[in-house]
Amino acid sequence: MSKLHLIHEIETTVKMVAATEYDHVKLAHYLDDLLSNYRIEAKDSEMTNNDNTDYIHMFLSSLQIENYSQHTLKNYRYELNRFKNKLNKNLLKATTADIRAYLAAHSHLKISTIVTKIDTLSSFYTWLVKEEELLKNPCLKIKRPRLEKKVREGLTIIELEKVRAACEDARQRALIEVFYSTGCRLDELRKLDIDDINWQSSSAIVYGKGSKERRVYLSEKAKYYLKKYLDTRTDDCPALIVSERRPFRRLTKEGIQYQIKKIRDAAQIEKPLHPHILRHTFAQLSLDNGMELADLQALMGHEKADTTARYAQVSEERKQSAFKRFHAQ
Repeated sequence: MSKLHLIHEIETTVKMVAATEYDHVKLAHYLDDLLSNYRIEAKDSEMTNNDNTDYIHMFLSSLQIENYSQHTLKNYRYELNRFKNKLNKNLLKATTADIRAYLAAHSHLKISTIVTKIDTLSSFYTWLVKEEELLKNPCLKIKRPRLEKKVREGLTIIELEKVRAACEDARQRALIEVFYSTGCRLDELRKLDIDDINWQSSSAIVYGKGSKERRVYLSEKAKYYLKKYLDTRTDDCPALIVSERRPFRRLTKEGIQYQIKKIRDAAQIEKPLHPHILRHTFAQLSLDNGMELADLQALMGHEKADTTARYAQVSEERKQSAFKRFHAQ
């Protein structure tokens, strides 16, 4: 039986006695009968560090069942362990003041980092309340800083061509073209196998956040350079993109990021270049060419239309073009 269940039973007993003629002796007898079903032990005021770790482990296990990514789980584990070590007491005894003090100690960090810390702790304590380990979430009174939502600007057509020209081999060019054509996230592309590509429909099924399935599409240019890369391979690894040296294996996230960085250095463009910038480029250039927001939302795998709509606020050229096309003289 949980603590919350016991409290409910005590409340019921008190209400039952109060409904009749109140008698503190009668109440004591009722409570004595009720508590005889429980084993009551003295408990130290502080839990051991291992017990605190158990709560974190159980929370992360519940998220894993809900198909949270390993990257997200790793970040949650890191943040909760930092909070646990700073708190230095039973996690169930953390107060709103404790959490405010923890956040204040990190006030020198970016607002986005502070928001991430609040969201992580709030998720953890919300879970504890749902599991009936706590009656109240100590994060409820913590005001979340207002985070300005900015979309990092993607590449222009000229910058994209510079990036393409800077590719030193077929693998690098295939990476650029597939990222730009599909709008895939890094982990989505990394997990693709050769057999996942449907050459007839120029498409592939990827699994995004929360293992949600969606179909993405390859342009003719992406298909051409992907086939060109695959023709250079002599290995039997099923992965779409593999390492250069034996033993051939699926290229890691870090390996893909390193290749994109090499291309960026060779292209000598001022903007940063990484897989997510290519995803932004896919979104912005698609909108500039007239794609509907609902279609783009489906292609990018966004749950909320607001997330996709942010991309429509970037291009001045697009606004000027719309004015010239639709403004009545």
